[in-house]
Amino acid sequence: MATARLTGSWQGGFSAEVVVTNQGTTRMNGWTVTWTKPDGQTINSAWNGRLIQNGNSVSVEDVGWNGALAPGASGSFGYAASGREAIPQLTCLAR
Repeated sequence: MATARLTGSWQGGFSAEVVVTNQGTTRMNGWTVTWTKPDGQTINSAWNGRLIQNGNSVSVEDVGWNGALAPGASGSFGYAASGREAIPQLTCLAR
């Protein structure tokens, strides 16, 4: 499961944190979080994750050290964007 929250905002942009939680009963060996960004929004940077963009599709993959999660454990990444503030509808895929 992945949830997002705004962590800061400024004129023309914002930052957000996404928390990935292993709700399963076995160890998660990695994760990918995906969402569709609104028109006019640009993801400028990400930290604690590998950012992949293709048009309006955004994916962030774990960076190894934060991908292996025991049951009930969480990891997180953040990103900065320009454009309209929006909390995305996230999809999380465990590996």
